[in-house]
Amino acid sequence: MSTALYRRYRPESFADVIGQDHVTEPLMQALRTGRVTHAYLFSGPRGCGKTTSARILARCLNCEKGPTPIPCGVCDSCLALARDGSGSVDVIEIDAASHGGVDDARDLRERASYGPALSRYKIYIIDEAHMVTPQGFNALLKIVEEPPEHVKFIFATTQPDKVIGTIRSRTHHYPFRLVPPLVLQDYLGQLCATEGVAVAPGVLSFVVRAGGGSVRDSLSVLDQLMSGSGDEGLTYQGAAALLGFTEGELLDATIDGFAAGDAGAVFRQIDKVIETGHDPRRFVEDLLERLRDLIVVAAVPDGASSILRGTPEDQLERIRQQSGAFGPGALSRSADIVNAGLTEMTGATAPRLQLELICARVLLPGASGENGYAARLDRIERRLEMSGATPSARTRPDASVPQPPAPPVSPPAVAPPVGARADAEPPPARGRPVHEPPAGPPPGAEPLPAQAHPAPSMPGGIDTDAIRRSWPDILAKVFTIRRTTWTFLSEHTQVLDYDGTRLLLGIQTEGLATTFRRGQHAELVRQALSEVLGVEAVVEAIATVQSERSGSRATAASPSPAPSSAVTPPPSPVSPAIAPSAAPAPAPARPGPAPERASVLGLHRSELPRRCSEPGQRSPRRSAPRRRAPGMRAHRYRSPPTPWSALTTRTSMRRLPWVSRSSRES
Repeated sequence: MSTALYRRYRPESFADVIGQDHVTEPLMQALRTGRVTHAYLFSGPRGCGKTTSARILARCLNCEKGPTPIPCGVCDSCLALARDGSGSVDVIEIDAASHGGVDDARDLRERASYGPALSRYKIYIIDEAHMVTPQGFNALLKIVEEPPEHVKFIFATTQPDKVIGTIRSRTHHYPFRLVPPLVLQDYLGQLCATEGVAVAPGVLSFVVRAGGGSVRDSLSVLDQLMSGSGDEGLTYQGAAALLGFTEGELLDATIDGFAAGDAGAVFRQIDKVIETGHDPRRFVEDLLERLRDLIVVAAVPDGASSILRGTPEDQLERIRQQSGAFGPGALSRSADIVNAGLTEMTGATAPRLQLELICARVLLPGASGENGYAARLDRIERRLEMSGATPSARTRPDASVPQPPAPPVSPPAVAPPVGARADAEPPPARGRPVHEPPAGPPPGAEPLPAQAHPAPSMPGGIDTDAIRRSWPDILAKVFTIRRTTWTFLSEHTQVLDYDGTRLLLGIQTEGLATTFRRGQHAELVRQALSEVLGVEAVVEAIATVQSERSGSRATAASPSPAPSSAVTPPPSPVSPAIAPSAAPAPAPARPGPAPERASVLGLHRSELPRRCSEPGQRSPRRSAPRRRAPGMRAHRYRSPPTPWSALTTRTSMRRLPWVSRSSRES
């Protein structure tokens, strides 16, 4: 019967301990300088060398040439404490799990008063110290605080927080850690070479993963594989089957199905996982690790071999090929979904169902909301690169075909302000026809062929209709950012136009439009538009009701067209006193109420009603006869309908003290 590997290769000096340099180096330095304290506390995960280091420290302290950092290995004390030694009566190991009571602590305190039998020190190694009861620790407190000169205490535990603070404060605490995978893998390779066992590539990585960084657990797994190996040594298939890891071919097929979006292939691999007896949770763990490898290869394509040291070269090349089929956003999103699913599988009663749901989420980019946008962009970019598609150029006229000269474009006529018709030109005389030139082309002229002006192509095929169709989604995104803006937009806003760089929104009133411009609503809409459609545009807003009113006023202010056969009469002479603003070119309009005031001053009194429309006010009575402009005949008072703005401005001017009486009467 052979001895277990972890017993046959137990370290006998601090130099043989792997992965714990932060502990061994200070201890060796303390032994060199003679600054060894009376009590130590070694803590850390299981199988990382706590008890072994305690035995090595006891061996160094009781060596005939010591205290020394390197035991001689030939003295009686070193031989007794060696790997195959019988032990020493002066080094007492106590299992606190079965000797942690008050009586055991009292017995230890009584025995510690006696001196060592053969060695320099009497050393107590208390393993699993967290199992000592609080009463037992209190019983040991006095002797641990002030022990005799020949007594040393070494506590080893996996849960240092359960050791009472009064004991911890009287010891030197050294925390042990798990051994790094690369260091542990190299150590296992040396042991296999010493044992003369052939190891296939990838087997030791399975052993390290199964051991979880614990040297003792990894040696136990390796010992199990060696016991069942044949002449060919440790094979990859045998290790994967025995340890329950997923085979590389199964992971490759699953990753290829994800990359191609082939749901059938992915679910066939899931069925194979279940039929072959694999643990679904272990398969998800292996899948998450493979996605991690893909992310590393995508981030560091040239230095991936230095990071994934335990990966065989052929598998590393296959990982590079699989990484090229994904984008960074798709890989990150897939890893997030698998990681969340792995957490949800803890304690699941239907692990296969959980596994199928995880794969379904990975296959559907839209299932994860915002996290799926990066994956969609990766797919679009990848398809564009594969197809070589470029944005279509705008349609241009053929240079070989002569194009007719474009007719001169006259500037559009601007409608005069409301109530300013009398200032611009006098009204035509009643009964005289007005001649207007015909609007059609002159006779004999050939009509120009209509040229097609294609609409400019929007980025990504997004136009105004697309924005309107996606407007509910944009509002939903705004709702997640700021609910106040969502309420404002959903009740008062509509999409008017989008030209590729600017999104124009229509808001019901001018006050609401001003509120939209002053706040951060435009920036929030721009952000939602960018996240939902990937479009960067400037967001502007105008008042739709105000613009409609302005258009209707301009239409009402323009004179109705006369018959085309009428003749235009010469303008009637108007006195400068009556119409001071009549000029060849109208004066530029000033902002504010000034245009309306000027129009009121230019109106004739016959065009104003006798009484103001405002309730509670009357026009002042005048006894002087009414004056009228020369050339205008007298008629009964029937004034034409006057705009409301003219009436209100006229009435307000009567209230102002600085308006002269002559100005009011004119």
